[in-house]
Amino acid sequence: MSTKPPTVLFVCVKNGGKSQMAAALMRHHAAGTVQVHSAGTRPGTAINAQSAAAIAEVGADMSSAVPQPVTAELLRSVEQVIVLGDEAVIEPVAGMTAPVTTWHTDEPAARGIEGMERMRLVRDDIDARVRALLADLAPDR
Repeated sequence: MSTKPPTVLFVCVKNGGKSQMAAALMRHHAAGTVQVHSAGTRPGTAINAQSAAAIAEVGADMSSAVPQPVTAELLRSVEQVIVLGDEAVIEPVAGMTAPVTTWHTDEPAARGIEGMERMRLVRDDIDARVRALLADLAPDR
């Protein structure tokens, strides 16, 4: 039985919203039992303020996060890659063993829902997915 925690990488395009939300929620729920990374295929320059506010409402924190690029080294170092949304694409790299799973997350804007109401719906969708993933990665949590 390995004592090394499972590792997961959450990816979106800018690494300022959905992937950072997923990482913050996983850190919050896993309480150190999962090693969490977050990155973007074309990282932006800042965290989405509404995303951070929605995360803070449930007791998690992404306010100090900084968008990071996806690197080959990072892809090789994790056991699971989760892509959030339909825009980011991860091409496998040599030495990478992690499966790539895409979460087709809720997009309330498509239903005309904007602002904090949209962000809370996005957060709740991601939160449910993160909790299910955590149950798979760390069933004893």
